Amino acid sequence: MNDAYKHADDLGPAKIIHVYEPSLGLKGTLVVDNVARGPSIGGLRMAPDVTTDECFRLARAMTLKNAAAGLAHGGGKSVLRGDPRMPRAQKEALIRAFAHALRNEHDYIFGPDMGTDEICMAWVHDEIGRAVGLPAELGGIPLDEIGATGWGLRHAAEAAVYHCGFKLAGARVAVQGYGAVGKHAARFLAEQGAMLVAASDTHGTLSDPKGIDIAELARVKDQGKSVLDYPRGAKSGIDAIIDVECEIWIPAARPDVIQEGNAGRLNTRLMLQGANIPCTDGAERALHRRGVVVVPDFIANAGGVICAAMEYRGATQQAAFAAIAEKIRANTDAMLELMRRDGGTPREAATQLASRRVRQAMAHRRFGVF
Repeated sequence: MNDAYKHADDLGPAKIIHVYEPSLGLKGTLVVDNVARGPSIGGLRMAPDVTTDECFRLARAMTLKNAAAGLAHGGGKSVLRGDPRMPRAQKEALIRAFAHALRNEHDYIFGPDMGTDEICMAWVHDEIGRAVGLPAELGGIPLDEIGATGWGLRHAAEAAVYHCGFKLAGARVAVQGYGAVGKHAARFLAEQGAMLVAASDTHGTLSDPKGIDIAELARVKDQGKSVLDYPRGAKSGIDAIIDVECEIWIPAARPDVIQEGNAGRLNTRLMLQGANIPCTDGAERALHRRGVVVVPDFIANAGGVICAAMEYRGATQQAAFAAIAEKIRANTDAMLELMRRDGGTPREAATQLASRRVRQAMAHRRFGVF
């Protein structure tokens, strides 16, 4: 049995497609989870170790994320095995071949994700005409360049701190995975008075309790360097970011970075999940028992897909940012109020809200999911 089917339930997955082209070294998977609300939107992730199981979990997160955001789209995800830093020509050939193989899968719209960007989406669009997060030259809204996901995290934070009992101004922030999502989240939060005290990337962790100059760190990263090349602060291993004392901790990299074995090391009051599925279920429950508020991925980081969906319909960046702020604030508040009322975890409350919207849409479809 395929690994993804161990998670199958009444919501999906609707279909799983494997693409294999040995002459190119192409190994890819598409999971369309649920399209009751409309064609699925989900990113194309590229990494050497992606699996079908991970692809399904990400697709389900997109089903819930799009439903929670009130979008007329279902959830899907695609993954390509490979190093995203491979030579550009090789990467382009793989992505074009993968898109071409999925040219008739109209239930899925490609978007950027870890290891892919707006240039990759331009290649997909050229092949099949079905992609979001395009370069501005093609009429797109470049999600990573403008920081749509980070913008949403800022508004999730503003809604959540009220329930956490502290103010955003003066709050210390640690970002695990200081890339396209993390850097913008730090910038937008700093504009509200928060202070970045730690950041990590694949090379290690930078920390400074007196605060990190975000503009200076951005210049370092824009040169292709690591956070460790920032001229001040303490430098340590990758996992040291987990131990940093802060009010807001943002995972913005790979799945399952926080598990039952290391969740107890977190010294924070609020986690905003900038990455998809960055915590195991057990870790989230453990954090909840300790009083740490966790705003789940499909609530906190929905800014990117909200922007993508609006781009697909020709909206402007200004309109997209206004929609992101409104939707994410409302969903964060609704989730935390439901959590307090029913006594469950934030993810249980968020899943209840989103899955109810999916099932309501399924009730109007001839074959439910399809």
